[in-house]
Amino acid sequence: MTSRITILAASAAISLVWAAVPAIAQLPKEQLLVPPGDAQQFKLVSAAGEHGSAAVWRLADGSFAFRESMNLRGQVFEQDEVIHTAANGQPDKIVIRGFTPNGDSAETFAITNGTATWQSPIDKGSAAYDGKAQYASFGGPFAANAYFVEAIMKAPGRQVPLLPGGVARLEKLVDVAVGSGATAKTVTVWTLEGVSNEPIPVVMNADGTFFGFVNGIALLPDAYIGDMLKLQKAQIDALAARNPAYKARFGTVSPVPVAFTHVKLFDALTGKFIDDQTVVADKGKITVIGAAATVKLPANARVIDGKGKTLSPGIWDAHMHVGSDLTGLQLLSQGETSARNPGADIQPTLLRNQQIAAGKLLFPTVYSSVLIDGKGPLQAQGGISVGSADEAIAAVRRAKENGFTAVKFYTSMKPEWLWPAIKEAKQLSLHVHGHIPASLRPTEVIAGGYDEITHINFVMMQALPDEVVNVDNGIQRFYGPGKYAKDVDLNAEPMKSLIKLMAAKKTVVDPTLGVFEGLYVPENGDLSPSYAPYVGTMPPAVERGFRAGGFQPPAGVTRADWRASFAKLVALVKALHDAGVPIVAGTDGSGLEIVRELELYVQAGFTPGEALQTATIMPARLVGADKATGSVTVGKEADLVLVDGDVSKDIGAMRRTVWVMSDGALMNADELRQAAGFSGRPK
Repeated sequence: MTSRITILAASAAISLVWAAVPAIAQLPKEQLLVPPGDAQQFKLVSAAGEHGSAAVWRLADGSFAFRESMNLRGQVFEQDEVIHTAANGQPDKIVIRGFTPNGDSAETFAITNGTATWQSPIDKGSAAYDGKAQYASFGGPFAANAYFVEAIMKAPGRQVPLLPGGVARLEKLVDVAVGSGATAKTVTVWTLEGVSNEPIPVVMNADGTFFGFVNGIALLPDAYIGDMLKLQKAQIDALAARNPAYKARFGTVSPVPVAFTHVKLFDALTGKFIDDQTVVADKGKITVIGAAATVKLPANARVIDGKGKTLSPGIWDAHMHVGSDLTGLQLLSQGETSARNPGADIQPTLLRNQQIAAGKLLFPTVYSSVLIDGKGPLQAQGGISVGSADEAIAAVRRAKENGFTAVKFYTSMKPEWLWPAIKEAKQLSLHVHGHIPASLRPTEVIAGGYDEITHINFVMMQALPDEVVNVDNGIQRFYGPGKYAKDVDLNAEPMKSLIKLMAAKKTVVDPTLGVFEGLYVPENGDLSPSYAPYVGTMPPAVERGFRAGGFQPPAGVTRADWRASFAKLVALVKALHDAGVPIVAGTDGSGLEIVRELELYVQAGFTPGEALQTATIMPARLVGADKATGSVTVGKEADLVLVDGDVSKDIGAMRRTVWVMSDGALMNADELRQAAGFSGRPK
């Protein structure tokens, strides 16, 4: 999904320069708007450092103009926007120009003779215009949030109907003192509601004008960059006040035994499905498993009829970057009782862990890694950026001191920093995984101490040319495999020896195939298979993003080439699995995508049971939790999910959750979905 889905921003329109744009076309950055010297300046930053800049100003005719540049780990965004407003104060012309990794970001909106029309990279449409609704763009700069939220602040009830659909509103969250001396002032964090399943914090000045936002990546005025962590903590703490109510409603261990009767039981230890079983959980533990005809139920048991349903261990997303505290509701509603957060931002993670430890937050059990990357223009957002071997070692120690279970190294790490950092991590008994830094190949990082390789494209790097591997900390991590993977023979060198080595070393792979399906396969406007089952259950602004296409292939490479390379990446996952390389299922997404990941494994040739093992017992073994969870075994924690259907025949049935049990707390999946902002079950 695109950036403006999770942080919804207004579209931009061009009035003064409208006549200068006879046809909407992708423009080079040199032809985009140039901010005047008195434009309001913002920086795009994260805990790791700076990623871009933005400017906001007014044109001579009063139109709102925005210009933004961002380089996110080699993914370049260069866009401008202008919003022209009519006499009623509502936008009547909107244009977005420029480019993103997905290609041309051109988007227009106009009101003519009482009709609103729009065209974006993924859709076009029209509707009768009532003079009140505002167009919510598909794309465009983050900075255009300035106009959008200011308009909502001025609207009656701080609420605005949206085109193509939905309603956006603002609710006050918390006041925060920022700056010092001449820059000292108090700003207010509001939550933008109705455009996502979770509230989106935005920060406003006392006069109702836009100040900025902090949400993973922050957009802040230059003078207040140092207030990012303070603002982040204030809004996390304020949002946390909502958590105890959810914990009290859903998180209580059942006071009586719970019996799931006549289920098809998934045995994660063998990968087999067993018909007509009964499983009893009591006081947070699994106490009885057996044939339904022979199990004697406790007299006071709560009985849940499992006919036509499958009972599985609670599933894992082995690569899920946690959003807010409310993410827990969404994950649990999907039967995800455990997860790994590989590359967690330190401050939000520690605050969340404090809430969980205090018994105030309903959340799956999450095992987090600290992301460590090399300083520079391609550094990863979040995590810790380092500029020397000593700094890398210190970052590893910081991860251990803060209770993290692993470190994840990223693609801009220099080898001379990486090796001593890995050595330190091993001495501290931390799991070592991550991307493969530029200039290195899988065999080298495995020899250097990697326990796991994150993303299947980095496994494929073993066979790619030096001109890709030496710069794959940028866009070549995507372009290179997309161009060359289709021609790689997995049964020949160098892949043959690599697969053998990984099997011998039991080097784990977290493939995130769904990510590469999204990057390589769809054209703009295609409905993503990961999200298709959720259409009709989420806010319109989110569902519009379900049709975001993949990255634009570079010159000389076609979409067909990329689709063929994706098929080879799928085949590589199957080859690794067949050789005995441990596979763990992760999404690198919101968690909605986990069953699609399993569907891709089945398409690759896994049995449904083998696929489901990658989301149950395999990640539990990876983090050392398999003695307590990961399978339906007497004495283990009661982490269970009951789904409607026969998973042995249809892995997609794992989306149709009916009941979820986490550490013995029994939760109705429909009620969890409703609390998480869904309007119904996925299809």
